[in-house]
Amino acid sequence: MEIRPAASEEVRSVLALWQEADSEPSHTDDVDSLERLITYDPGALLVAVDDGRLVGSVIAAWDGWRGSIYRLAVAPDHRRRGLARRLLEASEARLRSCGAVRLQAIVVKTHEHAIGFWRASGWDEQTQRLRFVKG
Repeated sequence: MEIRPAASEEVRSVLALWQEADSEPSHTDDVDSLERLITYDPGALLVAVDDGRLVGSVIAAWDGWRGSIYRLAVAPDHRRRGLARRLLEASEARLRSCGAVRLQAIVVKTHEHAIGFWRASGWDEQTQRLRFVKG
């Protein structure tokens, strides 16, 4: 199993993985948005590849102030093998190498398996702040 930055030609496979993994869709789930991410920050989109098949992904974005982790997804047939933890560790390492001291993760509140993973991961759940979005 290899974890590495995604190549531009893999964005369609990443989008397919997100659908297969039942990730909550957003209006930025498209080829142009992922290609823009890879162009802007080539190391931000990490993928896990097993025997030539893309089976996991995560976005580890650095904005110069805080590291953010989004879209941690693992193919259903590769779950319960520690891959999500490996992707999280790779994300943390990537963000620390960029200079991030403070990290945050955005997790879909209704995905119980995701909430369980994050609660077991050693991260603290922040309950005293709300998140506001536009677009």
